[in-house]
Parts: sequence; structure tokens; C-alpha cells
Amino acid sequence: MEAAPIPHNESQRIQALNEYSILDTLPEAEYDDITKLASQICGTPISSITLIDQNRQWFKSKVGLKENETARDISFCGHAILEPRNVFTVNDARRDPRFEDNPLVHGSPHVIFYAGVPLVTPDGLPVGTLCVIDNTPKDLSPDQVEALRSLSHQVVTLFELRKSKILLEKMAADLRVHNDELERFAQVAAHDIKSPLANISALAQIVLADYGAILPGNAQELLKMLDQSSDTLRRLVDGILAHSKVDAVLSSSQSLVHVRDIMQKTTDLLNTKGEVEVTYDIDGDEIYVNPVALQQILLNLVGNAIKYNDKPVIQLSMGFFETSDDYSFYVADNGSGIRPDAVDRIFRIFEVVASEDRFGQRGTGIGLSTVKKLVEGMGGTITVKSVVGEGSRFDFTLSKFNFS
Repeated sequence: MEAAPIPHNESQRIQALNEYSILDTLPEAEYDDITKLASQICGTPISSITLIDQNRQWFKSKVGLKENETARDISFCGHAILEPRNVFTVNDARRDPRFEDNPLVHGSPHVIFYAGVPLVTPDGLPVGTLCVIDNTPKDLSPDQVEALRSLSHQVVTLFELRKSKILLEKMAADLRVHNDELERFAQVAAHDIKSPLANISALAQIVLADYGAILPGNAQELLKMLDQSSDTLRRLVDGILAHSKVDAVLSSSQSLVHVRDIMQKTTDLLNTKGEVEVTYDIDGDEIYVNPVALQQILLNLVGNAIKYNDKPVIQLSMGFFETSDDYSFYVADNGSGIRPDAVDRIFRIFEVVASEDRFGQRGTGIGLSTVKKLVEGMGGTITVKSVVGEGSRFDFTLSKFNFS
């Protein structure tokens, strides 16, 4: 008996095999279908997908074999991988000096005929074989050999898909860790920035209250500007933090929501009573959606409708209807409107198209970018129609089949 020599590229070959993370895994139907088909095509009672490890040959899938593995030094497949481009065939092992006294020939599974096609990685490394075995001498036809080759390619394709899946899962896990770290950093940074800003603002207000009467006019203006700048920067930090949390918001669970309730809650949170008239146009009642994300979208759109409105009485309309595939919403107002040249830019992060809002504050350019990211993350789209001086209408959809 001759044990197969060790290939010259053995270390690279073992590394390639280990990258598939397939050794000692449970049976899988995709592989079992291939070995059954190989036996049927070649007319043999035995077939296997065999992987050559350092000291053993292990069967990922098998037909007609009881053992899960055998020693490498008595394997036929160990010889087959030495010629990666060829089909290794032994017509009668009893008459072959390499195998005539092999225990696999004279004992179970009584290998007389053997044909093995090496399983070769895209880098040219043979990690095992797809083989067929019979207990009597045999020859395969050219068509059977070609079919066996084709099946071996399918096995390698499955290996590569498995490897890609493992890499993608690792990348996803690494990305989750990275995102968690970024979120923690954003929270710490936001706290560390906002705390001194609050102190600056408070001190400016104290100085104005206690010493404003004796300060020169320009000093008072500078203190007011300092207070306003601190407030602007705080709102910018809050906006960036909210934008960074979009993925976390999208991962929130979905639940049944009453549309009118969530719309009314939105206007209540923004304290729209008094100078704001709100009407609702709702065709439907309960919807199954991510309530946290929907609430944040509505808060941003309604908040903008109020802030960027130059009318004595703000008229706000909120609507809802549904189609077979989507939930459709709109938020409309009678505000100052958006210039045609600015409509395409309002959803870009940090893009500010209005100089000041109703309360004399400058926007951060983050809110609508966050809205767009939330809407698209829920499988929807958002559009805007606006007429300068008359108002704007934002329409957005959310997919019924989104399960983020």
C-alpha cells in the first residue's frame, strides 16, 4: 500500500479548507442532493463529498458509507488531490499496486472501483473530492465523467457561498460593534459639548440680567449673540445626535398604531394650540408600523411647518391613506414656501435654505435629512411640492412589507 505524498502547497491548502469552516458540520440537503445525483449518474452504490484534513478524510456528504471519516494515509482521495486538473480513476484497486493491500479494499466499504474529481478552490487549491465508488471493476463513460466534473463545480460553488456568508456575517457583526462605539462616542461628545454651552448661555443671561443696565449697548448685543450662538450650537449637536441614531430607531419593533392618535400626539408635543389650526384628513385607522420612526418623521415635518411659517395664523393639514403596498402620509402648511432652486437641496444634510425661522433662529440642515433617511429605511419615498408665499406639502410613503 502506498500512502499519498503530501502536496507541496499543503499549508495553503489546509488554510483554504479551514476558511470554509465546514469540517465536522451537520449534513445539509444541498450537498446530499449532489452525492445522490452523482451515484445515480455513475451507477455506483457509493459516493461522497470528501474533504482532506491534515490526518483524515472527512465526509461532508455520503451515500452508501457508514463512517464519517477515515485515516488520510489509506485514502484514495489523498491521491486524487495530487492532480487537481484531472479525474483520478482506479478501475480495479485489487490490481493496482498502490491499493492492492489497502484495508478499504479488503474491508468495508470494499473499494474496487474509484473515480474522484478534485474540489478545487478559485485559487487552484484542492481541498477534497467528489468521488464515486463501486464494489466491482468499472469504467465511466465520457458523459459520466463530464457530469461528475460539473457536479464538483457545484460543490465548490456551495463552499464559496458558505465562505461569503461567513464573511458577511463577520462584517455585519463588526459593523454593529463599530456603530455601537460611534453611538456611545456621539452621546459622550454631545454631553461634553452641550454642558459647557449651557453654562455659557446661562452666564450670558445672568450678566445681562444683573449688569445689563450698566453695560454699553454693544456689550449687551455681544452677550445676546453669545447666548444665541450657544443655543444654535446646542441644537446642531442635538440634530447630529438624532441623525446618528436613525439606524437604532429603524431597528425598533413594529406595532399597531392608531393614525389619528399619533398625529394628535405630534401636534400636542409641539404645543400647536393657539396660533396653529390643525385639520386631519385620515382614511383608515390602525396600521402596523414602527411607531418610534413614524413619530420622529412627523415631529420633524410638523415642526418645520410651524417654524418656517410667516402667517399670523398657521394652518396645518395632516393626511393619511393606504394602498395595497404602502401607507401614504402628507403634511401641508400655509407657510413661506420653498424656492424652486432649493427644493432639490433641502434633504441634504447640513443644507440650510432659509435664513431664519419664525422665532429668529437659523436651522441646522439636519432635520429633513434625518426624515429622508428614516423614510427610505422603512422602504418608502418622500417628495415635496411648494409655492413661495403660499406653503409646502410633504408627501411620504412607508412600505407595508418593511420589517427593519
